Amino acid sequence: MQYIGDIVHLNGTLLPLAEAKISPLDRGFLFGDGVYEVVPVYSRRPFRLEQHLGRLQQSLDGIGLDNPHTGDGWRTIVNALVTANPWDDQGIYLQVTRGADVKRDHPFPTVVTPTVFGMSMPLVMPAAEVRERGITAITAEDTRWSRCDLKTTSLLANVLLRQQSVDAEAGETILLRDGFLTEGSAASVLIVSQGVLVAPPPSRLILPGVTYDVVLELAIQHGVLLEVRPIAEEELRTAEEIWLLSSTKEVLAVTRLDDRPVGVGLPGPLGKQMWQWYQAYKNTVMRGD
Repeated sequence: MQYIGDIVHLNGTLLPLAEAKISPLDRGFLFGDGVYEVVPVYSRRPFRLEQHLGRLQQSLDGIGLDNPHTGDGWRTIVNALVTANPWDDQGIYLQVTRGADVKRDHPFPTVVTPTVFGMSMPLVMPAAEVRERGITAITAEDTRWSRCDLKTTSLLANVLLRQQSVDAEAGETILLRDGFLTEGSAASVLIVSQGVLVAPPPSRLILPGVTYDVVLELAIQHGVLLEVRPIAEEELRTAEEIWLLSSTKEVLAVTRLDDRPVGVGLPGPLGKQMWQWYQAYKNTVMRGD
C-alpha cells in the first residue's frame, strides 16, 4: 500500500517527495516549533475546509506565528495536492514551522521565513467488521502539556501514550487528568450515560475537534439528549457507550475498556445511528446540496 502521495508541497512548490528537503536547523526539526492540520477529502472534495483552516489559524495564533498564507492561498495548496495525488479519498496534511534559523537557540528568531509543507495520504476508514464489533481501549494518565488545544507538531507525549495501547494490543489510549476524561491520544472521546450523549467541554486540555463539532451539531439537529460537561472517570467506566471521533475514525465505538466490556460489549444503538447520520451529512456536503 502506498502511504504517502508522490507529490508534496514545500514552500510554494509542488515536487516529488524524494526531492523535498529542509534545513536541519529548521525549528520544527529542532524544537517541534510548529503546527499542523489534517483535512479529510472525499471524492476529491475537501470536507469542512474552512473549519480546518480556522483551527490552523488558532494554532498559529497560539504559538505566536504569523499565517504565511491567506485562506485562498491555503485552498490553492490543498486543491493542488488533491489533484496531484491518486486517491479520491485523501487526508491532506499541512504543516507550518517557524523556519530555519542560523543557530540553535530557544527564543524566536528576529528574522526567519516559516517552512510550509503539505502532503497527501490515502484516507482509510475503519473496515465494516471493525465498526460492527468496536475496538478495545486502555486508560492512562494524561501526561501531555497544558496547551492541548493547539495542534502542534510537538507530539511525543501523544506518541508515547498511543504506544501504550499498541503494546497492550488495544486500538486507543483514553486519557484521564485529575480524575476526569480529556480525550484519546489521537481522537476526541464522547460517552452515552443513562441515555444522554455527554461531551467534555472545550478547554486548554482538549484539542478542538472538527468531527466533534459535526457530531454535536447532528445530535442537536436530531433531538438527541446532549450535555456538554466534565466527565468523571467513574462515569466513563460505567458508560453505556464510548465513542472515538476523528477525521479518520469518524464515529467509532469502544466496546472494551481496560479489558472490561463497555455496556453490553457491542456498539450501542445511538453510536450506530450517529454514524449513519454522519454519513448522510457527509454525502450531502460532498454533493454541495
